[in-house]
Amino acid sequence: MQNKVRKKLFSLFTGEWFATLLFAVLWFLYTQLDEGFEAYLTPVSSIYAFVLLEWILLQGGYYWFLKWRQVKRGVFSQLADKQLRLFVFLKRSNLVLIVIGFLFLAYQCMVFPKEFYWFVFLFAFAIIEHVNYYHIRLSYMSVEEIREFIQQKGFRSSLLAKELKKRNKQR
Repeated sequence: MQNKVRKKLFSLFTGEWFATLLFAVLWFLYTQLDEGFEAYLTPVSSIYAFVLLEWILLQGGYYWFLKWRQVKRGVFSQLADKQLRLFVFLKRSNLVLIVIGFLFLAYQCMVFPKEFYWFVFLFAFAIIEHVNYYHIRLSYMSVEEIREFIQQKGFRSSLLAKELKKRNKQR
């Protein structure tokens, strides 16, 4: 059981960090290789949404890394208060950054340049990742997890959201 959990957590944090790195490499390559993509990838609004997405993915990877490290040591409790305080700060700062993103969205709607849809895609992806980590679990990967989702008849809180809620109740 512990080995299965450790493997799952390892794949979660390495997957998030690999995706973050891969997205950055692809972003760079597309801006260098084809001028047609540059118009979509280099406007400030697109860069903002991309950096926001990368930032949130790094947070998720860091959370899974901390959980993996705990399980590796045989600890199955919630994160330490100092670590949870960091995630409270990150959650709040993400919300501020998302509000700023909505200002970019309003601007994009008025101007409607050709990168509008790319910005909306990246910004929505970032918001979905934030919700997935800090509020409701949205990712169900295995057949077993999908069955569990259907049986529970709806979404459940993410693991990080549960830990933050438990921390708030203890205060």
